[in-house]
Amino acid sequence: MNEGSQPSRPAWRDALEGLGLALQFLTRLPVPMQCDWNLATRRWATTAYPLVGLIIGLLLWGASVLLSALPEPLLALVLVSLWVAISGGLHLDGLMDLADALGSNTSLDRRWQIMKDPQVGSFAILALVFHLVWKLALVWALLVWTFQAGASPIWLLAIPALARFMAVVLLVRVPAARSGGLAYGWQQGLGWNDLVRAAILPLVLCLGGGGVGVLMVVAGLVFVVGFAYGARRLFNGINGDMLGAAIEGGELWLMVCVSSWWWFAMA
Repeated sequence: MNEGSQPSRPAWRDALEGLGLALQFLTRLPVPMQCDWNLATRRWATTAYPLVGLIIGLLLWGASVLLSALPEPLLALVLVSLWVAISGGLHLDGLMDLADALGSNTSLDRRWQIMKDPQVGSFAILALVFHLVWKLALVWALLVWTFQAGASPIWLLAIPALARFMAVVLLVRVPAARSGGLAYGWQQGLGWNDLVRAAILPLVLCLGGGGVGVLMVVAGLVFVVGFAYGARRLFNGINGDMLGAAIEGGELWLMVCVSSWWWFAMA
């Protein structure tokens, strides 16, 4: 993929290839085209992060409708498995690397070494197991409320989109910890305009969900502020692993907030 700019290219092509880049980076969905890596396509790709989240949500929602005859526990297991398969486990890998680095309780340089180490440590395994167990339990609970209590299924569309927008916020507002890395490459040329464009889709989805949608927006803001503070304090910035961990952690945090909202509302 080429880094050089191509001013003669039509904007629609940059936008289309940007979406392709976002799909390649965030999922394992097939992209039947070659996508150039340049400033224009990179900016469009960042803008398309929430759209990729919506695509994931639509696939999950479609599966939930087609398999709605299954018992909720089994359907929840299918959806979580599909969720992981669509992303290829890429974000979970970042979560595991971050868990190992944080669990080491050592110096900054050593934390970076651990994060780059391809070996999987005990903290990574613990983080993966607890994360997936919690995700399964929360999806199960949300499915029960959706199918039995008539709650809106907007959560299944909005949460993947909003979590990936939260990653865009981190890319735009938190500096990369080290130059030359994945996050640093994505950050080049990004600004407030890209952040505003990326915000449109998740805001429309969330605000269309009424009170629970507003809750998701507020919860997302709280998560981003806390994650950004932790990344700056513990690592002097972000990297690609942290973006993956933020997406996974953001989805789980949003599901906790939505399930808590409905639990109190229906108690």
